[in-house]
Amino acid sequence: MDPQDEQKRIAACLRGEGEEFRLIVTEYQGPLTALAVNMLGNRQDAEDVCQETLVRAFLHLDRYDPRLSFRNWLFTILYRRALDLIRRKRRFRSFAQRAADDPQRPLYTKPDESGFDAKEFERLLDHLSPKERLAAALWANEGLTAGEIAGVLGCTASTARVYLFNARRKIKALLEEGHESLGNR
Repeated sequence: MDPQDEQKRIAACLRGEGEEFRLIVTEYQGPLTALAVNMLGNRQDAEDVCQETLVRAFLHLDRYDPRLSFRNWLFTILYRRALDLIRRKRRFRSFAQRAADDPQRPLYTKPDESGFDAKEFERLLDHLSPKERLAAALWANEGLTAGEIAGVLGCTASTARVYLFNARRKIKALLEEGHESLGNR
């Protein structure tokens, strides 16, 4: 979307024209959901986080700084919501592990076109920290630069490059090992 058109839509939303925000949702729902799936590894959680992100963006649209990228502002909200969900799940998992001998969470296991199934892919991404996972997803799926990723993560561009480097290094090492270590997590 053209940044000027985007700013006009945001201004219209701030004037109370709700239809304009529906157009914003239509524009960004796909990229936000894709990023959330990459971060969370679960479509249902991703859709929930995406919806929460869009609701928060609508409620706090008056806080958006028009000098910054609207897309990156949305990605930042999504990142924070996803991290909150990851933290809640970790706390729950810790509790559940103490309460039961072998807790299992359901995983989607249908192989994709490359023969690499979602369960293997999720295990691969589980070896990355949340920041590495997000940096890799923003770079690979959205084409963001290290500077733009830094804006979403709230760090310097050099730190974002380190997250990208570490993510790629870990993924490469795991793939070269033939996924042997993927089941060890």
